[in-house]
Amino acid sequence: MTNSISNSAPDVHIEVRNVTLRYGDRLIQHDLNFSINRGDVFVIMGGSGCGKSTLLKHMIGLQKPSAGQILINSEDFFTVTPERQIQMRRDWGITYQSGGLFSDLTLAENVAVPLQQYTQQSREEIRDTVAYKLALVGLAGFEDYYPAAISGGMQKRAALARAIALDPELLFFDEPSAGLDPLSSQRLDELIMQIRESMGGTVVVVTHELASIFAIANNSVYLDADSKTQLDYGAPRELLQHSKHEIVRRFLARGEPTATAQPHGEIS
Repeated sequence: MTNSISNSAPDVHIEVRNVTLRYGDRLIQHDLNFSINRGDVFVIMGGSGCGKSTLLKHMIGLQKPSAGQILINSEDFFTVTPERQIQMRRDWGITYQSGGLFSDLTLAENVAVPLQQYTQQSREEIRDTVAYKLALVGLAGFEDYYPAAISGGMQKRAALARAIALDPELLFFDEPSAGLDPLSSQRLDELIMQIRESMGGTVVVVTHELASIFAIANNSVYLDADSKTQLDYGAPRELLQHSKHEIVRRFLARGEPTATAQPHGEIS
């Protein structure tokens, strides 16, 4: 089975080459090597403290790897001009674990921020675009609500509306289901897949929620906190059955009731 969801030859969208991540002298991960094909729903997974969110921060250009390269469409964000960096970011949508909404702005104003920053749309065009994006995530009629006035699940959906405001080719999610009850988490997974299907593009998700991993991912990488490197890479269901690393199989068996592998205690 291929890592691409397409039957044609894979088109690499993101390539991670020999990447090392450090905070000062503290090693987070080393020798990371994997690729994400265009159209993948790719999950970065592993136990707590392994560096999942740190890797995501490097992938979206917030931090530069200590060694190696992260190429997006064959370009290294840290070696292109500032003008090109702005163009590259124009094609990315990002949601953070907390949702990242501006508390003093309404939902409509939150979603309008990237449109005001990156486009020349008129106020009327922005208003129409915002209404459409909020409707896509099931929040039609909530334009004038402030984040504090809606539930956590609705805040996550509003953050998704803002992330897709510019019709990005890449969507990045950092623990999208954090703090949600199982039903809200499932609905958010379904919404992410609907958005990906309708808009195309590639989705990268940081999560340890195994229900989400099996529900949405066709490709993944497992980061290990002890060895501080990736242990395996591929489709989660294939790794569940065939990974040569027991810790990977145990991690994935927790979310797969029909798995033949049996967990030997949780990985926090």
